[in-house]
Amino acid sequence: MSFLSLYAIMLERLDQRGSRIPLTPPPNSMGQPTNLYSDFQIILLLSLCWGQRSNPDDERPSCGRCDLRLSCNCSFDGFTRVPMVTDHALSLDLSYNNITVVTDDDLTGHRQLRVLSLHGNKIAEIHPSAFNPLWSLEELDLSKNQLTALDQKWFNKLEALQQLNLLNNPYSCLGSPSVFQGLVRLRRLHFGGPVLEELKRGDLSGVTELEELTVHANNLMRYESGTLAYVWPLGRVTLSLHSPFLTNEALASAVLSDVSYPETPVIIEDLHLIGNDTVQPFRAAAKKRIRYLTLRNISLSDEALVNFLEEFSGVPLTFFMGDGVTLTGEGRWERARWTDQKSFDEFYIRNAVVLDVFKFVSFLELGFLLQYPRKVSVVNCKVFVMPCLTSALLKNLQYLDLSDNLLSDMTLKETLCDGNGTMKDLRVLNISGNALQSFSLLTHLVLKLSKLTHLDVSRNGYNSMPQSCSWPSTLRYLNLSWTSLTTITPCLPKTLKVLDLSNNDLKNLSQALPALREIHLSGNKLLRLPSGSLFPNLQTLTIQSNTLNMFSHSDLQSYQRLQSLQAGQNKFVCSCDFVDFFQSVMKGSGDVHLTDGEETYICDSPLFLQGEELGQVHRSIVECHQVLFVSVSCGVVLFVVILLSVLLWRLHAIWYLKMTWAWLNAKRNSRQRRCKDRDSEALLSFDAFVSYSERDASWVENFLVPELEEPRETDEGIMNPRHPRPLTLCLHKRDFLPGNWIVDNIMSAMERSRRTIFVLSENFVQSDWCRYELDFSHFWLFDGDSGRDAAILILLEPLSKDDVPKRFCKLRKLMSSTTYLEWPQEEEKVEGFWRSLRHALRGEEEEDD
Repeated sequence: MSFLSLYAIMLERLDQRGSRIPLTPPPNSMGQPTNLYSDFQIILLLSLCWGQRSNPDDERPSCGRCDLRLSCNCSFDGFTRVPMVTDHALSLDLSYNNITVVTDDDLTGHRQLRVLSLHGNKIAEIHPSAFNPLWSLEELDLSKNQLTALDQKWFNKLEALQQLNLLNNPYSCLGSPSVFQGLVRLRRLHFGGPVLEELKRGDLSGVTELEELTVHANNLMRYESGTLAYVWPLGRVTLSLHSPFLTNEALASAVLSDVSYPETPVIIEDLHLIGNDTVQPFRAAAKKRIRYLTLRNISLSDEALVNFLEEFSGVPLTFFMGDGVTLTGEGRWERARWTDQKSFDEFYIRNAVVLDVFKFVSFLELGFLLQYPRKVSVVNCKVFVMPCLTSALLKNLQYLDLSDNLLSDMTLKETLCDGNGTMKDLRVLNISGNALQSFSLLTHLVLKLSKLTHLDVSRNGYNSMPQSCSWPSTLRYLNLSWTSLTTITPCLPKTLKVLDLSNNDLKNLSQALPALREIHLSGNKLLRLPSGSLFPNLQTLTIQSNTLNMFSHSDLQSYQRLQSLQAGQNKFVCSCDFVDFFQSVMKGSGDVHLTDGEETYICDSPLFLQGEELGQVHRSIVECHQVLFVSVSCGVVLFVVILLSVLLWRLHAIWYLKMTWAWLNAKRNSRQRRCKDRDSEALLSFDAFVSYSERDASWVENFLVPELEEPRETDEGIMNPRHPRPLTLCLHKRDFLPGNWIVDNIMSAMERSRRTIFVLSENFVQSDWCRYELDFSHFWLFDGDSGRDAAILILLEPLSKDDVPKRFCKLRKLMSSTTYLEWPQEEEKVEGFWRSLRHALRGEEEEDD
């Protein structure tokens, strides 16, 4: 009910009471207020509540960006409230919106939700029961919001929760009681932020074990020893302790001591190590004999580095990684050489920079650190040379990564000691992303690395390779991607099992590699699949983003062991054969599987299919089998034509058409003649037009014409007055105009004759000319202007209507319904025959007499 409706009811009630709203409710007889004022209050309250509920600003928005896996991505949409999505959603991403509050009914109905991300919003308030419906939730991300306090009630019903992220919120403590109480399945926990100041015992109560723990406490001021030690077993730990390392050594030491275990990898971020004091907290970790340590985003001086090595001297530290290192000082390492770092097994430095490089003396005195590790990685550190003297110390080295540095052909020669095979145990060498250009020098430098199996020289500028070269017989993996190669020569090692030639300028590949199992050719200019006979053991082929137009069943059959093919993102010609073949492969027929997804196979031509997914294309029979379709169509058309021709012949349709056309032309000519003389009687020149067979001409000339045209005389030679005037007959032999179209002659004769005499006989039916005359007279006789009396039938011999062609249906009907004259065989009946004929020809004229 609207506010106006409520207001109308209120006015109606006031009108019934005959009063208006008073400022003060009048008392009743008992001294109590009347119901009038209370009614008004209720109505006004209801109207205000209704107005609030119907406010369009409070309506929940909706988000429909959900895929088939029921994962809804509603990030970056500017929502100010939690939007509505399908109740069957399993994952909901609401990151980077403008949500400020999560109410108790925002998530109602999402019982199946497994993942919820509210990262990067402006949430400052969450209703205590907001997450209660999400009893199946496994991952919850509330990071980077404006939560100033945490509430244990939020997580009461989240017994299935395995991952919780509370990072970068402005709370100063975790709160009491423990907000994690009851989260018995929690395995990954991230908390802390820029204003976290206090951690005390019991804060992690309820958390039994963790696979991953992240604590951002750069401004931590108070810490009770044992707070983080409550969790055991503990997997990887990430700590941000910038301020404690600088100002509160004891606090930093306590935190490190609680999380340091021999099998727990420890990652420490955002450190600024200047002198001995800032390194002291590592003593607690060293005492716990940790084995895996990573320093990320740190700045340290040469003195601090020496102190660090002294603290870990003799400690079984097997893995050390420095990521994002800024080094200051002058490179004074004298005391470092006396430390014991024999336990080092893997040494990894990435994104390191020397702040004042010109003040540094050298790194040679730290070369002893590389004597013992089996894996050394110096990535993106602007290294341009590693002296051969240092390389000679790498006796145990099996893995060397010098990628993304400044090595050239000359400095690489020094680094690998001119190819004398110093690093005899080296198995993996990665020198990608440098400034190398000579392929011949490369093969020379690695030839004596007798155990080398993996070589990565991608992202260099080789451009070409020699026709022949030598490699270590152990080499199995070679990465030559992004090296601007235009041709491949027999220089490639025959022992390769994996070859990466992606993103070059190759147009063909014709080198046989019998041991190859996997080849990557994406990003080249190949027009077709390489011949499978070159790679008899190939199992995986990647040839995306080339100029490949199509491939066929025979192409794949040439690969004896091929199992996986990735050929998407090419310019495919969607011919009928290729579409059918591709769709059969996608359905799983054959041994080869397309593993890069159907959506990457897009038609480039023909034009009307450009941009369509190959798997969704359906070519018609007309498009795919044009020759067959045309042949069948022509055959069907020919059959139909023959069938129609036979049918028309049987039904005499051709005759009807021909006669109709002729009749129409004759009618047109007749109208033209009539226009010249509107008196139709003036056109009548004959009493009768005689249609007969040439074989019956003797009867017509010897009997019919003399009897009707010649006057009858008495024995004295004078005209018999009893006999009327002679009749005028039209005969085709004497009266047709020479040179005129025969149809016009026939029609003209019929028009100028009062009657038409048909001399019917077997000869008449079989005569072509008689049939023409009969055909045209058939139209003339039964035209609207002619009557049935215009035709006179004379039978010279017995003839039934069945002897008349069936197409003359009206003439056959006329013979059935009209009396006709028969030529008598008896002499005494001849006179009566002529009398009847004259009577039929004269008709009205004799009646007048």
